[in-house]
Amino acid sequence: MTAQFPDLKDASVFITGGGSGIGAALTSGFLAQGAKVAFVQRSDASEFCDEMEKAHGNRPLFLPCDITDISALKSAIDSASKAHGQVTVLVNNAANDERHRTEDVTEEYWDWCQSINLKPYFFACQHVLAGMKAAGGGSIINFSSISYMMGNGGYPGYTTANSGINGMTRGLAREFGPDRIRVNTLAPGWVLTQKQKDLWVTPEALGAHIDRQCLKDEIAPEDIVDPVLFLASNSSRMMTGQALVVDGGVVVTG
Repeated sequence: MTAQFPDLKDASVFITGGGSGIGAALTSGFLAQGAKVAFVQRSDASEFCDEMEKAHGNRPLFLPCDITDISALKSAIDSASKAHGQVTVLVNNAANDERHRTEDVTEEYWDWCQSINLKPYFFACQHVLAGMKAAGGGSIINFSSISYMMGNGGYPGYTTANSGINGMTRGLAREFGPDRIRVNTLAPGWVLTQKQKDLWVTPEALGAHIDRQCLKDEIAPEDIVDPVLFLASNSSRMMTGQALVVDGGVVVTG
């Protein structure tokens, strides 16, 4: 932890995919700020919750949920609000960047891809709206990726969703702004989670990617935490409808 955001203490935070990869680092980061964190994911996260309680003296609320089940996702948000107070920070983080060839994509696969990478983001935003209005405001952080900005091939369903998330963020920021609800996108570069290392990282691929970065260090999940805390906190109170890129300088904006 390199920064402290006092307004995040006791904040009610809801994170999708908060028990592994980048999501686990985010859960830890918010707990370190004294926030009340609830998160969903499909696999059991009881051991992770034990680790977080030991590390922070603050146990996150794990709610088993498949985010493609929108009713279950809404129910999990309701449970988090009941336990911690109205959710005022929503982090839509869960995604699946499975590689696939355009020629192999069926309608069913396309719908499945969007059901993970785009659809739950919208309905989570929709479902926290009333509570954030009642609380006098809130912050929504939608995770995208630089993959579509780079024009990457090899997973068109995923890059389409990433671009859609950015468009959705801008539209919802306009709609939600009068109620002091901010909506921003966080677009990471190639973050070396264990999943990435297990499935796709090779010395050649990683070397080629780092060559494209201005900053030549590998990006760890922890490198994403402070930018998300900033977007969640009042430190960014006049920032909405924006895409914050954290990629070591691969793509440029503006």
